[in-house]
Amino acid sequence: MKYLNLPESRSADYLALSLEATFDSATSIEEELGPFFQALEEHAGDWMPDVVGGKRDRKYSRDATWKALKERRMERITFIGLYRTQEPALDMSLSLRFPPLPSDFSVLIHIDSLPLFSEKAPCARLVELVRAWALRYPPSYASAHSSADEQLAGAPYFGRDNETAWRDGFDKVYELSWLNVFGPKLVETVGRERVLSTPAHLVEELPNGSVLLVLRPTAADFASEEARVAQARAHVHLRPELDFGTVLRALRERSAALAPVEPRYDPDLAPLLSRLPYEFAISERQKKIAEFNAFRPPEPEEWLPVALPADVENPERVLSDYDDLSEGLVAALHTKVPTIFDETPESLTDLDFYFWKESFPKRYLRDLIDSHTAPALGAYLGRTLVRRLGGTWVPRQKLEESQVRVGKRVWLPFLRARRYMQSCEALLDYSLTQFFREAERHRG
Repeated sequence: MKYLNLPESRSADYLALSLEATFDSATSIEEELGPFFQALEEHAGDWMPDVVGGKRDRKYSRDATWKALKERRMERITFIGLYRTQEPALDMSLSLRFPPLPSDFSVLIHIDSLPLFSEKAPCARLVELVRAWALRYPPSYASAHSSADEQLAGAPYFGRDNETAWRDGFDKVYELSWLNVFGPKLVETVGRERVLSTPAHLVEELPNGSVLLVLRPTAADFASEEARVAQARAHVHLRPELDFGTVLRALRERSAALAPVEPRYDPDLAPLLSRLPYEFAISERQKKIAEFNAFRPPEPEEWLPVALPADVENPERVLSDYDDLSEGLVAALHTKVPTIFDETPESLTDLDFYFWKESFPKRYLRDLIDSHTAPALGAYLGRTLVRRLGGTWVPRQKLEESQVRVGKRVWLPFLRARRYMQSCEALLDYSLTQFFREAERHRG
């Protein structure tokens, strides 16, 4: 069953909801988790999952969830994923642990996108959902907040090593989210009176000793000045040893880092550069957009005003060798870069993206790159110039001197490919995309 893949979304930010709570492992899964899914069905609204992922994907239903949990059941744990086939995309996981481990479960939800929670009604439904879960399953901690801002805050470890973070959990108020549920242990650590007097939109003591705390009516405006001041005040109230000015300054810096940046990429490289920011953590994307906006590659120098004469005895055989090199590249990469068959500017951009994403010059042996990959790329690049720009090969004994005549210039695709493969930085400085566009401009 095909569902939306949230990591492939171009969203600027997601709403992230996490919950750590306990359950009765002596009761059947169906009976114990029935209220969990009942609350989800009542309150999720527009982001209700419609796919359950176990060993295979099924249309959402209670029966499908029970089957998936049983399929994935191991001695001490089980887990499932829940997704959507229509926007908004959803990535939700539910993991349960069984004795001899503590009988607890964790929920992690990412909803695309955060602007869905700019109105009060969907935010109120989310609060109702978390309240229902927290009432039924005693929580240690729960939160809902901007995914990007959580990353900048250092969640979930907050500067601790993995072992310490797993051992201690959320044992003090490292950070305040838009929505928070403090379990009884954390409430007692902070002080119940202090928690209940927190300046916030909603502070509610639950019958099991937990406290539900919501900073503001809506989640999406977390980065506004008003929201940051409210966040800083509440945080310093719960952690009086912190300095308000210092906390607020750090929050403002995070807001600045997440402020939207309009893409203004180099025109030749825009098809490539527009894809790169989405390969970074969501908290880094605006910074990366700004960096790629500023990037201007050097003008291609792999060309000559006058062609060197062909100096090979059998040009047809040499051109056949070039075809073999190019077809070897196609055979090696066609599953990873399906458009490579097309030999178009778009194919070159897809190759640029693939090699950059793979950090190819860093990950693969230099001897292999120099002896095989770079020559094959040069042949493919030259063949694309021939096919798409009406170019003509001028073969030379020295591979890097072999040329493709396009208009009044001759281009050196093998030399370009060698420079391109020198380093990960060179993949952008000497991109295949830019080389083609420069040749295209001069073909008249």
